[in-house]
Amino acid sequence: MNERLKEKVRSLRISDYNYCLPDERIAKHPLARREQCKLLYHHGDVNEERHFYDVPSLLPPKTMLVVNNTRVINARLRFRKPNGGAAIEIFCLEPETPHDYEQVFQTTERCSWICLVGNNKRWKEGDLSQSVEVDGKAVTLRARRTDRRGNSFVVEFSWDNPDVTFATLLTATGEIPIPPYLNRGTEESDSVDYQTVYSHIDGSVAAPTAGLHFTPELLEECDRRGIARRELTLHVGAGTFQPVKSESIGEHEMHYEFISVPRDLICELLEHKRQGRPLVAVGTTSVRTLESLYYIGQTLEDNPAPSEITVLQWMPYETPCAISTEKALQNIVDYLDRNGMNQLLGSTQLMIAPGFRYRLVDGMITNFHQPQSTLLLLVAAFVGEDKWRGMYDFALARDFRFLSYGDGSLLLP
Repeated sequence: MNERLKEKVRSLRISDYNYCLPDERIAKHPLARREQCKLLYHHGDVNEERHFYDVPSLLPPKTMLVVNNTRVINARLRFRKPNGGAAIEIFCLEPETPHDYEQVFQTTERCSWICLVGNNKRWKEGDLSQSVEVDGKAVTLRARRTDRRGNSFVVEFSWDNPDVTFATLLTATGEIPIPPYLNRGTEESDSVDYQTVYSHIDGSVAAPTAGLHFTPELLEECDRRGIARRELTLHVGAGTFQPVKSESIGEHEMHYEFISVPRDLICELLEHKRQGRPLVAVGTTSVRTLESLYYIGQTLEDNPAPSEITVLQWMPYETPCAISTEKALQNIVDYLDRNGMNQLLGSTQLMIAPGFRYRLVDGMITNFHQPQSTLLLLVAAFVGEDKWRGMYDFALARDFRFLSYGDGSLLLP
């Protein structure tokens, strides 16, 4: 059974998840009032046009909203070779040494990252350097390429002031890496516009954009209505923009992303599921993190002491799912307690596509995604292969704005 499911999912043709998206429908900037954007409210077989400020009144009673609290870092650094040479762009993807996100931002004098390098052919050897002003003092930041990782490189950064952290340097000299499909340069306004109001854990190179529509006032309205709001972390990688270039999705390799889920939240999720209360994820990153928990718990059922916590791409379609969602969550709590941990730390490569069975998420808030993308596959897996196109046709016909700075949707059964 699992082998047949895996082959069925792997054979899905990405061309079946295409639609015409005119450039003028891609929002280049958000609305001045985030919560005023349009909302596609999809429930059952019905599509309705509402506004995002309607979300609190549309959520079912006793809903728990789960948001991704990651914060986008100034991951794009620009250097120039000596004597007015070629411009080199370094895009920090994930930390290498130290590998821990919190530690790497607090390092002084030296750290290394896995990076994309623009104009790489012009940087064959030698260090790059630039002068950065931090608190009125000049700091020299150097970059040295040390190793290759596929299409990426390990870049070692060093600087000459032991009182300055790498986080401070990024803030002083880096740029917010807005999505490439906006076809424009980073603007000063993006430093605010491209962050959710609840972001506070540094690490992403792309925003969990479904949450961009929330304002403090809208969150307060959720509180007044008794809607619980909880946080987890998935640091969004550049792979989220990686197009599916193969004809079938079985040939597409998903990217790994770091996840962190508090023990207390896992306990709450366990009780929430036991009571049959609805769980609504804000954004596809929250969806992938929550749904990964089941497969982590399934792994712990067979191996209570794994060397690492990782969800592989095809695990949902090849692993016999012999335990309940509640048992999977309990396995994680037990694992954390045995190891004296208050956070589940790991990574996920989870591919969610039609054929996937959702086990935790009962609803989601998300934006409108690129044609032929894995994010569109995730939406199709939730609403059904026969319904996603109707949703997108509805949005296109009613002048909805698309992609990161565009309008949102609330998807319920």
